[in-house]
Amino acid sequence: MTAIIYQQPKSAMQSGKAKVDTWILEFAPSEARRADPLMGWTGSGDTQVQVKLKFESKDAAKAYAEGQGLAARVRATPPKGLKLQSYADNFR
Repeated sequence: MTAIIYQQPKSAMQSGKAKVDTWILEFAPSEARRADPLMGWTGSGDTQVQVKLKFESKDAAKAYAEGQGLAARVRATPPKGLKLQSYADNFR
């Protein structure tokens, strides 16, 4: 079973930096999703996809994965940058 470790991104509805230091461990899907013939919804029998584990640090998440015997991939966090712009730039 494989897992993906990544840092939780900031919500689009959030201007602050709350909960962005949290690291998430999610399980990769082990079977393909299929459409339900009656309702048309997609689903699968894989229940591990529903599990999200939260950790304080990347090292804690990696240690948990190694302790459970999971092959874990760490997804790199994109660099955070500020777009410095003044109000006068809107009129140039």
